[in-house]
Amino acid sequence: MAAYRTLTQQRRSEARDFLTRALPGAGTSIVWEIGCGHGHFLTAYAKAHPEVHCVGIDISSDRIERALRKRERVRLPNLHFFQAEAKLFLEEMPLGLSLSTIFILFPDPWPKLRHRKHRILQPDFLLNAAKRTAPNGRLYFRTDDLTYFRDAMQIIEAHPSWQPVAELWPFEFETVFQQRAATHYSVVAATRK
Repeated sequence: MAAYRTLTQQRRSEARDFLTRALPGAGTSIVWEIGCGHGHFLTAYAKAHPEVHCVGIDISSDRIERALRKRERVRLPNLHFFQAEAKLFLEEMPLGLSLSTIFILFPDPWPKLRHRKHRILQPDFLLNAAKRTAPNGRLYFRTDDLTYFRDAMQIIEAHPSWQPVAELWPFEFETVFQQRAATHYSVVAATRK
């Protein structure tokens, strides 16, 4: 238990250091990709939108290492990758830093009923994300799992902080998972602020 607490404190400290070092201070709004994998989507997005700061996180160190190599090759000053769990990242975001856009692309659908508690789109996550999202912020969710899509829609529609909106997807760039999928389903949600 002590080792777990030490590791958690270390990860929190690393997240605070990264956010302070990598991003400008108060008033900055970022585009955030959760589960960025090797960074293909966010790299393309940052290249197309040099005026915004883009941060991709993933829990896999191997994926982040590959994304960081991609960042070094393209030399985009507005592109950042960091190994972190989404909840911890939100908790360690400095005041004055907000999310303008959240992308969640093809996350693990955790299809077994007993495992669905591990899905990223949960009411508590949406509440915490909304607290850190700028007014009129957007959440973009895409999956190839119809059951997950339906469940996500129910959660978003019932959530007091988010509402689905009828908007076009803002930036198309096929991820590896999207290329493999026969079809996919998308949700665009806006904060209810």
